[in-house]
Amino acid sequence: MGQLSVIFERRQFQRALMHVAGFVLIFLAADWLREIVVRSNPVLQGYLQITTGIFAFVFAAVALVRFQGTQDRISLILGSGFMLSGATLVASSVLFFQLSHENQNWVLWAPVAWWISRLLLALLFATALVVEHFLPRSRHPKLEIAGGLSAVIAATYLITASLRRLPPDASHYPQAFIPNPLQLLPALIFLLALFGYRRRKYLQDSAFDKAIYLAVWLNLAAQLAACQSVKLLDGPFVFAQSMNVMSYAILLGGALFDSAKTFEQVRHLATSDPLTGLANYRKLLDVLDTETERTLRTGRPFAVLLLDLDGLKKVNDTYGHLVGSRALCRVADILRFHCRAIDTAARYGGDEFALILPEAQEDEAERVAARIRETLAADQEHPPLSASIGASVYHGEGERVERLLKVADQNLYAEKARRKEITGSSESSRRRLKKS
Repeated sequence: MGQLSVIFERRQFQRALMHVAGFVLIFLAADWLREIVVRSNPVLQGYLQITTGIFAFVFAAVALVRFQGTQDRISLILGSGFMLSGATLVASSVLFFQLSHENQNWVLWAPVAWWISRLLLALLFATALVVEHFLPRSRHPKLEIAGGLSAVIAATYLITASLRRLPPDASHYPQAFIPNPLQLLPALIFLLALFGYRRRKYLQDSAFDKAIYLAVWLNLAAQLAACQSVKLLDGPFVFAQSMNVMSYAILLGGALFDSAKTFEQVRHLATSDPLTGLANYRKLLDVLDTETERTLRTGRPFAVLLLDLDGLKKVNDTYGHLVGSRALCRVADILRFHCRAIDTAARYGGDEFALILPEAQEDEAERVAARIRETLAADQEHPPLSASIGASVYHGEGERVERLLKVADQNLYAEKARRKEITGSSESSRRRLKKS
């Protein structure tokens, strides 16, 4: 145990060193970019702002939808904040488009506007962690969405009002080692948020949380690059802005991937049995409809096996319901093992199962049923299990699928009756032998 702890701590230390090395490289790259003359292109910056704003809007929509389903407050706060951020970015892009026209004085205030937006984003990430720590789940999603939007708007106004007297210059110390130290304040907040999201990433282990962590990392790196910026739209500024756009794109991609995975899980839960993991009755009916249409279209039959677990009530009464549930799962595992990729195994009822075998005739269905009986008989797990199986084949030709299930059910109960007769005659023989 102690050795595992040492290995884990060593890996953690190595990861921390890699992060620090990455930040140092980005800082040095931005310092090198100070020496490169980059022609200012306000129109390009405007397009970057619009693109980032669109990413923010779409991410906000996905995050708020995620919040409705999970009540995860991180999704609420980030969704609300990014909705406002998207509006701010799209509106500020007008500033850059106007720079090439008559309003040249606006360029002086562009660094301040960019710095405020970065500070707001850092506070948003940090606030989301603090609120989630004290209030992890929501009880009134719609009210909290409205409250979150109002709070972000109010915070934006207050911060903007308190910073309205900041000097508009991009840097007062163009020759210093860090010419724009004001950018380190958002960097500090991003650094604190990075530690919190790193812990959350390992606890939640979802694409959404991993994307947030990576986005915070890139925003911290962007601030380290921005602190080397001497004037608007110089090399370090463009470098920082490119990482900012990349962080928004990663956030959006992670949120979309997480939503797709969640919807797939919901779809699977809606069509699967929660105990055995097999298809449920609704999915069984859908597959029967599909196979019926295929048979009517192609003329190729399909078979259905109905399986009833013998003596489940006795197992429950003797060994308990946990063992009974385990017995159902054992049968499900055997059905799953003997399924082809095109077959469908489903839980038909309480102790009844169904197996749909596309393009199978009577002899193939009987072979599958025999293999299932043999596997159940060879199972060494206690208590021993057996099952009665009835087979039926659908040939089309105007038949109704209800008749298919009825015939399979009749065959199942005919086999169950034969089993009882055999068991009864064996019991009578044993009793006669004891009396003699």
